[in-house]
Amino acid sequence: MAKAAKTIKVEQTASAIRRHHSQRSTLIGLKLNKIGRVAELQDTPAVRGMIEKVRHLVRVVD
Repeated sequence: MAKAAKTIKVEQTASAIRRHHSQRSTLIGLKLNKIGRVAELQDTPAVRGMIEKVRHLVRVVD
């Protein structure tokens, strides 16, 4: 049996309005598109890179 994958919760805290289209696409890739929405994602290097790209728009929830 495989170990359960680690997850990370991310909440969108700011709007994507007036942001570059690549940042909007990154938010959509993170399953976020409205302020206050929370997504639970697998903790992978790719997801961490996406979070880093839009770190001014999101926060990691404990």
